[in-house]
Amino acid sequence: MPRFLLTLLLLLTGAAGSPAAPAPSVLICGGSMMNGDHFADTVLPVMREHYAGVKKVALVLHASHPAERDRMEARLQEAFRDLGGIAAESLHRHDAAGQRTLLEEAGGIFAGGGETFVLLAELHRSGQLELIRARVAAGVPYGGSSAGANVAGLLIGTTNDFPVADIPTRRALGLIPAVINPHHPLPETKADFDGRAGKIRAYLQFNPTEIVLALANASVARLAEGQVTLEAGQGWLYRAEGERELVTGEAVPELGGPKS
Repeated sequence: MPRFLLTLLLLLTGAAGSPAAPAPSVLICGGSMMNGDHFADTVLPVMREHYAGVKKVALVLHASHPAERDRMEARLQEAFRDLGGIAAESLHRHDAAGQRTLLEEAGGIFAGGGETFVLLAELHRSGQLELIRARVAAGVPYGGSSAGANVAGLLIGTTNDFPVADIPTRRALGLIPAVINPHHPLPETKADFDGRAGKIRAYLQFNPTEIVLALANASVARLAEGQVTLEAGQGWLYRAEGERELVTGEAVPELGGPKS
């Protein structure tokens, strides 16, 4: 067999035998996902599935005030223990090198709520934005609630937060191909619902190419196997040409995934 044909055969055989990269697994919640020191019953099933097999979770609590991080860590530690004996440790326990090591070694990542601009500013400043993005691309499950959900999107644009910290750019983790709007009011609270919908529509008038994924409290969307699905609660998808309410259990084709 000619040498070039043998080389080509070896290359093709090696490529065929190499394992495929794991699909990213990303879970975002609109907020209020806990009942005391435990995850709410509505989100427990998808949280168990999302973090199945994980032994330790790195907690990213940059969005909360430093004085509140010990208490938040304790609550989440109890919640993850209840989830299936998962250990959880907050980055704020470590210096910069220790934080990087924890993110590199933990089997899962969870970012809590608070001030979105503070969270994104610290992720950029510390270089953790790129590290988390790389870890998720390698198959490490990411979960985020409220501010932690906001930074999972392409950029922060409908955060509900005041800009209490300066950020170098609105670009975020880009794990979910949309702008996230957490704490979206329910239709029953008509004035609040209409007010939020009006603000998002105005945002899209100035940013017509973007998509806004809005989630109510205790509502969860998840990216798994390449598609985004509303797993629990209520959610809405806003585009410049209109909006629609999402159906629990159904994939959101506007956010990618296999085409039927």
